[in-house]
Amino acid sequence: MNTNTKGALLMVAGMTAYTLNDTLVKLLGADLPLSQILVLRGTIATVGLYALARALREQLAVADRRARVFMLVRTAFEVAATYFFLSALLVMPIANATAVMQALPLTVTLAAAVMISEPVGWRRSLAIAAGFIGMLLIVRPGADGFAEGTFYVLLAVAFITGRDMITRVMPQGVPAMSLAISAGLGVTLLGCGLSATEQWVSITINHVLLLFGAASLILTGYVCSVVAMRFGDVSFTAPFRYAGLLVALVAGLLLFDQWPDTLTLLGAAVVVGAGLFTLFRTNQAKQEHQPGENRARN
Repeated sequence: MNTNTKGALLMVAGMTAYTLNDTLVKLLGADLPLSQILVLRGTIATVGLYALARALREQLAVADRRARVFMLVRTAFEVAATYFFLSALLVMPIANATAVMQALPLTVTLAAAVMISEPVGWRRSLAIAAGFIGMLLIVRPGADGFAEGTFYVLLAVAFITGRDMITRVMPQGVPAMSLAISAGLGVTLLGCGLSATEQWVSITINHVLLLFGAASLILTGYVCSVVAMRFGDVSFTAPFRYAGLLVALVAGLLLFDQWPDTLTLLGAAVVVGAGLFTLFRTNQAKQEHQPGENRARN
């Protein structure tokens, strides 16, 4: 098995784990308030990440004060994105919420062009425009505004885009595991804050199993997606991120008896197609700016 195949399989495993985590959270949301889910799942996931970091002897300390500020702001964006996405997930079909999230490569590319003057050619500009048309087919705002939960998932896209922009400009050398643990702690603290306005309920053994399953899937998704990018070519591995949408479609049908309508599926196809093209053109542009490295590889 070559490195590209390993990277692709790991990326599929990572996206599958993340989507199955969303599925378990949606199942839990039928019985538990969001604050309780955030606190319990966040605590388990954060402890698991810390244990993994210690086992791998990962560096967690961030000495640079400026880097710590960036890390704090990034965590705030991550926490906000988690809150809005899970809030949307509890009230809308999982496939629809996941389909909107597939626009992230497009929104990140657009934000990079606007905020940090990253060059974007006419081809990628057209792809971004097409992707946003696809998003409109999915969300379809009417005279009464968006359907329940749709505005929240759009806010989640905005906050994740902001998080990725902060990641691009933050000082080098911040350990990835520190960012993950910081996000886990932030989400847990958010849940604690929300607990003041929500009544917790007694949990059963099934709830405990689902919570541990969700936390384990977050950990699995994080590890697989990080390791996947270290195998093979990014241009080959990155497009497999869209595997999560297929998992969401199957999970929605089997567990919630939900299947997107034709316009939603068409919009999702347009968004995915535009995203794939954007990823391809972005990687091609990077290669064109590194001719010496490309010749060495060839």
